[in-house]
Amino acid sequence: MGADPAVSAAGSSGVERLLRKRMPADVRLRIAFEIVATYAQVRYRMFRGDVTEVVASLRSEAVDVHDPYEAYRIGRRLGRPVRRTLDPLPWDSRCLMRSLVLLRMLARRGVVCRVVIGVRPGETFEAHAWVEHDGHPLLPTLGYERLTVV
Repeated sequence: MGADPAVSAAGSSGVERLLRKRMPADVRLRIAFEIVATYAQVRYRMFRGDVTEVVASLRSEAVDVHDPYEAYRIGRRLGRPVRRTLDPLPWDSRCLMRSLVLLRMLARRGVVCRVVIGVRPGETFEAHAWVEHDGHPLLPTLGYERLTVV
């Protein structure tokens, strides 16, 4: 993987400051509602198809309209609320669903991303999913090794 576009564009301290900047309450609430609504749409699509078909449909109208730094910034800014909103919910909000929700939300905003499925070698099989833009993770990889990209 190459250098992080955010780091190369703004310096590491500038990026961290930008990502920590708190969104206004009304924006946070709107995004939380969008996350839950998107989750319902993704969940419905998952009942009707396999992951490859679902990913294709979720990003079908997406066209990358941002420069790499801006796309990365948008992805990182949305990744955190997606995790925070879905994690405490009582239904399935594991890594794949979080990744698909983020993928759909980014596609609506003109950011084309890929879903990565990774594994962790060892005695037991463990898998994890995350979203990447231009080879840079927007959700935590948790140390898993890339297996496939959808």
